[in-house]
Amino acid sequence: MKRSFVFVPAILLVLFLLNSFGLKEKEAEEKMTETSKSFTGVTLHDKSLINPSAKVPVAKVNIILKSTDGGQTWQDISEGLPAIEQGVNFYAGESDLYLNAKNVMYHSKSNLKTPVWENENVPDLKSASSRPSTSIAINLSGVIAYNFEGQIYQKTPAAKTWLPIHTNFKKHSMRTIFETSDGTVFLGYDHGLYKSTNKGKNWKQVQRGLVMNLVETEGVLIATGGNGIMRSTDNGEHWQWVISEGGVGIAIERIEGGFAAITYNTGTKSRRLRISLDSGKTWQAIDQGLRPSMSISSIKQIGKYLMVGHPDGIFRSSDMGKTWKSVLPNVDKVDKKEFQFVRTWNSEPENVFRIYVSGNVFYAVAGSAGC
Repeated sequence: MKRSFVFVPAILLVLFLLNSFGLKEKEAEEKMTETSKSFTGVTLHDKSLINPSAKVPVAKVNIILKSTDGGQTWQDISEGLPAIEQGVNFYAGESDLYLNAKNVMYHSKSNLKTPVWENENVPDLKSASSRPSTSIAINLSGVIAYNFEGQIYQKTPAAKTWLPIHTNFKKHSMRTIFETSDGTVFLGYDHGLYKSTNKGKNWKQVQRGLVMNLVETEGVLIATGGNGIMRSTDNGEHWQWVISEGGVGIAIERIEGGFAAITYNTGTKSRRLRISLDSGKTWQAIDQGLRPSMSISSIKQIGKYLMVGHPDGIFRSSDMGKTWKSVLPNVDKVDKKEFQFVRTWNSEPENVFRIYVSGNVFYAVAGSAGC
């Protein structure tokens, strides 16, 4: 009896201590969560605090910045948008801005000092999907919306509605739609490139394999493809690979006097920056001074300035890529009191600024580097 009397209180004491420790741990965890909320201004999943190697997006934020002085200063224009996770697509035209986030399309006029974001009723946005499924192409004939399933719509300025076009061409895995200066329309898919010279009545396949983006300057077409960068001088009838390093072409842009490109090099396992000043015949690397990375997102130009979105931040060059200067830190370091993004530990940031241009304005949108 005596032993039993001593043993029972001992068990109760142990249970009390364990319960007390559990409560304190829970209180500390809740306090840490509240501290993080007040520090970042966003809601964090508790898992990220316990397991720092978790690769789950934990911050729901927007970072959309605007610069009207060549990247010297930046203004946050994301006010009015709901807090969203990653997976944002942004489109900038001469007079319109579009943003697809969480399968809701927003629109604003680009000439406003601070954009006024309004819902845009684009057909066939997949509400069940966690990634934006509808893209915007701003061509000479107007604004076009299209999705991966191959549905294409054009916005009518007067009625502000979206009407289906090119309904006779029904193929899946659509990547891009591009209209040349003479009205030729190209549709790029995972499996090939198609061309129409009669406003979509008839189509002809002119290239096999993945084609994602096209640009045109003075009768020369440059496109990103599954093997790198390709070129056409006969309105897309025939194509020649001008950059082929074993990886896909990431981006292609028009610049003053030529083109700029981002490609993936399987040898260095990094993305490379190049420009061509002879209509795309030859290309020179311009990424000296930038840390090699698999997540270089974009290259754009306004006036004398080239701007690059890099995991280390946004870099600007005034000498066509010979030298680079940082004008904005990486996403993780931009005003941490308001913004925070997940980083896979011991690796590059999972997020990077992607750059867009409308007139003389640069836009920087935080998100994944994409492909």
